[in-house]
Parts: sequence; structure tokens; C-alpha cells
Amino acid sequence: MPTPTMEDYLERIFDLIEEKGYARVSDIAEAMDVHPSTVTRMVQRLDEQRFIDYERYRGLVLTKKGEKLGKAIRDRHRALEAFLRMLGVGDEDVVQEDIEGIEHHVSPQTLRALTELVHFFEANPDVAEAFERFRQEAREREE
Repeated sequence: MPTPTMEDYLERIFDLIEEKGYARVSDIAEAMDVHPSTVTRMVQRLDEQRFIDYERYRGLVLTKKGEKLGKAIRDRHRALEAFLRMLGVGDEDVVQEDIEGIEHHVSPQTLRALTELVHFFEANPDVAEAFERFRQEAREREE
């Protein structure tokens, strides 16, 4: 079972591979703002748990297990981001901070429900607009 920190690394590795076609220790360190030695230790742990294949000085690749989990983590991140934006959380720093606080603690059942709600609003823009009007009116009443 991966720890939240392992999940953060897998998400970053997955994203880098998707963006660049590869992920090196130096790329991961830069993206996560940590020392390469810290990345190396985590990459070794991920390798031990068969999420990646890692050869020192040669790079790393996700295993099928790692790719599946990396995609699930990325999808979870995107679903939470869409949900927060749907709620009207507009500040990018707040969105990202809240996602980091939520994403490792949300159950699959809750994530599925949030995703379905986001898809419902996307499929029903008139309802989404009514919700936005409701939010605006509620703010005006608070003032």
C-alpha cells in the first residue's frame, strides 16, 4: 500500500512521463522542489514495491501497476480540482492546497460521488448556472 508521499511521487512521475516521455531523478527533484538524493531514496522504495523499474544512472519507467495507480491518482486530482472549481474556489493556490489536503483521505466511494456530481453539472449547464446564481445571491445576502 503506497503512502501519501509515495502517491505524490507517482503522480509527478506519471505527469512527467506523459508530458516529456520520460522522468529522470533530476526532473522529479525539480518538479517537487526537493533534493535529488531525496528522490533517489523514494524511487528505490517505489522500485521495491514494483511501481517502477529503476536502474541507477539509467532512469525509470512505470510498471503496469505503477501506471495504473499513477493514472488513478492523476484522475483523482483532476476530479477534486473540477469539484472545487465548480464550487467557485477561484484562487489557484487555495485549489491546489485543498486538493493536497483532501486527495489522500477521500474514499473511492466519495470520489466517485464527487465525480458524478461534476459530470452532472457539466451535462446540465442550466443547472450549473442556477447554482452559480444561488451562490451569488447567498453572498449578497451575507453582505
